[in-house]
Amino acid sequence: MKKFAFIGAGSFGFTRKLVKDILSFPAFAESEIALMDIDVKRLSYIERAVKKIAEAGNYPVKITATTDRREALKDADGVLITILQGGVQVWRSDIEIPKRYGVDINVGDTRGPAGVFRALRTIPVMVDIARDVEKYCPDALVLNYTNPMSMLIRAVQASADVRISGLCHSVQGTAAMLARWIGAPMQEVTYFCAGINHQAWYLEYKWNGKDAYPLIKKAVTENKSIYNVEQVRNEMFLHLDYYVTESSGHNSEYNPWFRKRKDLIEKYCTHGTGWNPGEYAYILKAYLKKEDGWEDEMKQWLEKDEVDLKRGHEYAASIFNAALGDGAAFEFNGNVRNFGIVENLPRGCCVEVPVLASPRGLDPIHVGRLPEPVAVLNHVNAVCEELAVEGALQGDRRMVFHSIAMDPLTSAVLSLAEIEDMVNEMFEANRQWLPDF
Repeated sequence: MKKFAFIGAGSFGFTRKLVKDILSFPAFAESEIALMDIDVKRLSYIERAVKKIAEAGNYPVKITATTDRREALKDADGVLITILQGGVQVWRSDIEIPKRYGVDINVGDTRGPAGVFRALRTIPVMVDIARDVEKYCPDALVLNYTNPMSMLIRAVQASADVRISGLCHSVQGTAAMLARWIGAPMQEVTYFCAGINHQAWYLEYKWNGKDAYPLIKKAVTENKSIYNVEQVRNEMFLHLDYYVTESSGHNSEYNPWFRKRKDLIEKYCTHGTGWNPGEYAYILKAYLKKEDGWEDEMKQWLEKDEVDLKRGHEYAASIFNAALGDGAAFEFNGNVRNFGIVENLPRGCCVEVPVLASPRGLDPIHVGRLPEPVAVLNHVNAVCEELAVEGALQGDRRMVFHSIAMDPLTSAVLSLAEIEDMVNEMFEANRQWLPDF
């Protein structure tokens, strides 16, 4: 019997999806699902939800729930991390303080001022989890879904000897979006994608073995509705020649071109028709609604008669199946440290690259050199992340300031003195979460 530990199981969306996916593989139908969360009420609801999934599929699975992380991790074969350190109110300060200084952030969960402070709050907890893995399940395969992905994976791999990769659904999601734009069945599409999390690039995108980039460019330039779906990403593609993985709302934060002036924000970041119109107020409203309404949502879901058992598109279960189940090799895009994988990005930084999962474990695939225009943008962001992670691990406020001072969007808007004042205010707002500082 394989054991899968869910750390942060109260993340209802992820836990329900991933449990359903794991149990859909015959090798795991009789596994143990160990649910762990520090919120007893949320834990109770997710335990009921997982039992409902097991009953619907008639899976002879063992389900346990605990607030003790060590109990959940003990002898686990696979570990999934979906935690959130700090709630909506502290996240608001990540966005609202920079906004008062003129740095207009949209989501704030990946990099830049907001992403760095989310990392500072989360890295100590992630490192503690990894050290518990070393002690209680040293051979386990660990998959992380928590953001900021790059900085967390970089910090964990520098602090503990664990088999870990970070997963993001933007790679397969964007690949499917591009396929729809050009009318290609997804099963006829292949791609090779590499870079850093939320800013990786399709170095190749082919339909039936032929370069599909001319078709993508034609769709973007000739179909206004397609252009408007992803204004920021489409502008980046038209000028940088490669398509980037994460949505326009996110990517508008990671460069100096779109969110530095009100007219640019109005033009590129306000009227997109895809997810995330580029307005923080819209996202805040959704977050607050989710925070206030989660219990009603769970009650409604538990009262439904039917449960959809169809396997979804997240990578985690297929990775576990390749490494721990029937051994069918599975290639995915994962986050790992860069030791010669991407030759023109900093050594040791976290990169998002093709990885092969098999009974041997996780083997990153050599990429070589990224095209220079996109490598420059990745390089700047990766160096900023390196400074932030080292600052977090060493408790060094100066390194944190330097990380944010070099951030592409922040440095396009503010002076060094203004950045220092902003960072000091953000440290004050996070005082209770950052005892090491």
